[in-house]
Amino acid sequence: MTALTLSTAAASGLRADAIVVGVAKSPKGDKGLVVAPGAEAVDKGYDGKLAAVLETLGASGAEGDVTKLPAPSGFKAPVVVAVGLGTAPEDGQDKGTAFDAEALRRAAGAAARALSGAKKAAFALPIADAADAGTIGEGALLGAYSFDAYKENGKNAKNGKAPLAEVVLLGCKPRDKALKAAVERAVAVTEELNRARDLINTPPNDLNPESFAAVAQAAAKEHGIKVQVLDEKALTKGGYGGILGVGAGSAAAPRLVKLSYTSSKASKHLAFVGKGITYDSGGISLKPAGHNETMKCDMSGAAAVFAAVVAAARLGLEVNVTGWLALAENMPSGSATRPGDVLRMYSGKTVEVLNTDAEGRLVLADALWAASEEKPDAIVDVATLTGAMMLALGNRLFGVMANDDAFRTAIVEAAEEVGEDSWPMPLPEHLRKGMDSPTADIANMGERMGGGLVAGLFLREFVGEGITWAHLDIAGPAFNEAAPFGYTPKGGTGTAVRTLVRLAELTAAGDLG
Repeated sequence: MTALTLSTAAASGLRADAIVVGVAKSPKGDKGLVVAPGAEAVDKGYDGKLAAVLETLGASGAEGDVTKLPAPSGFKAPVVVAVGLGTAPEDGQDKGTAFDAEALRRAAGAAARALSGAKKAAFALPIADAADAGTIGEGALLGAYSFDAYKENGKNAKNGKAPLAEVVLLGCKPRDKALKAAVERAVAVTEELNRARDLINTPPNDLNPESFAAVAQAAAKEHGIKVQVLDEKALTKGGYGGILGVGAGSAAAPRLVKLSYTSSKASKHLAFVGKGITYDSGGISLKPAGHNETMKCDMSGAAAVFAAVVAAARLGLEVNVTGWLALAENMPSGSATRPGDVLRMYSGKTVEVLNTDAEGRLVLADALWAASEEKPDAIVDVATLTGAMMLALGNRLFGVMANDDAFRTAIVEAAEEVGEDSWPMPLPEHLRKGMDSPTADIANMGERMGGGLVAGLFLREFVGEGITWAHLDIAGPAFNEAAPFGYTPKGGTGTAVRTLVRLAELTAAGDLG
C-alpha cells in the first residue's frame, strides 16, 4: 500500500526519486504554459524558464499530460515530472485557490501512475488549504493502485515495476490538525476504495458469495463493525426467494451479509444495499459470446457498499450506517431458475422471471425489503444493473433514480463534489405497466426501451412505504475496459464508494435531509 506523508522540506533538498509539479495552459488564450503554484522553487532552479523548457519538450498542459525532465542542478531528486492541470484559472492563479479539485485529483493520479517503480515522490502541486491536500493525496493514492496479486513476484507484468511506494505532499506542516485530518480521511477512503477494486478484480474462481462474506467478516472484526451472514439455510428459513432463486443454479451457495456501523452520537440511519453477483453468466438466459469475460465485476455494487461502511467506521462518522451485501452466483444448471418460474420474494410479493439475466434486481429486492424493515432515514442501492444505462450514459457516468427529487439531487451533487460523474434519471410511471404479469404480482422485465428506468421502477416496488430511496446504476463506470486515465485504472474502479462516504458525512453533519 502506498504511504502518504506531509513535509515542509524544500524541494531542492528532499531525497526522492522525483518531484511532481503542475503545469497549465495559459488562461489568456495563447499557446503558452504557466507553472502552477507550489512549484516556485523548482521553477527557480530552471532560472524561471520551466514553462519554456516544457513547451520545447512538447508539454501541452492538458489534463493527464505527463512530461519528465532532468531536475535542475543542485536538486537531490534526479527527475521532475510535470503533469497537466488543464487551463489555468483567470483569478486566484498566483495563490493556487481556483484550480478545480477534480483536475488536481486526476493530475496527482496520472503522476502516480507514471512513477510506478519509484520508492518516493514529492508532490509540489497547488495546495491552498487542507481540502487541496486531501484531494491531491486521494488522487495520488488512487493513481498508484495496481492489482498484481496474480502476477509473478507481485509486480506488473507489463513493466515489471511495483506501484509508487510513498507520496510526500510538499508545503504541508505534518502537525497541522486540519492537514492531518484531511490526509487521514484520504488514506481511509482510498484504502477501502482500493480494497473494493481488489474484490472486483479478483477472479470468480477465487471470489464467490462465501469467500466475499468471509472478507466482510474479517474487516468487520478489525474495525468494530457488527456483522451477520445469512447462509443458504438461513435464507431458506427466512423466505429470501429472490436471492435463493438467482443462486439456485450455482454450486456456490448465496449469502446475505449485513454490516452495521453504529455511532453513540448518531441521530440518523442510512442503509446501503449492494448487488453482489460474483459471476453472472446470465443463467438459463445465457449471455452471448463476448459478454461473459468481465462478468466478475457484477458484484461492484456490493464492493462499493462494503468499502463505504468500513470507511465510515474508520472515519468515526456520527451516523449509523448499515450495509447489505446481496451475494449470489448466476449460473445455468439443472437446478437453475428458468424463464417462466415464479419466485416468492422476502417481502411476500411474487415475481415472474421472464429473463434470468435480469437477476440483479431480484437479489436487490430481497435486500431492499430487509433494509426497509429497520426503518432507516434513507436507503441507497448500488448496482451494475443494466446495459441500457450504459447505452444512455456511456462508460463514465452512473445514473441516479429516486422516489424523492430532492434526495436524487443531493446524491448527484455529492457525487460531483467528490469527483464521480453521475446523471439524474426519471422513473416514468407509464413504464410500470409493462411489468404487469398475468401469473404473479410483477414480472422482472418490462418494456425494452428505457430498460434502466424499468429496473429502477421494479426496485421501487420493494422499498418500504414512506422511506426515502435512491438507486445508483453504475453499470458503465464500475469496470474500465479501456486504458487507464487520471487516477482510474484498467479493471475495477471502485465507483460510488466516495459518493456513499460523502452522503454519510453530509448526513452526520445534518446537511442531508
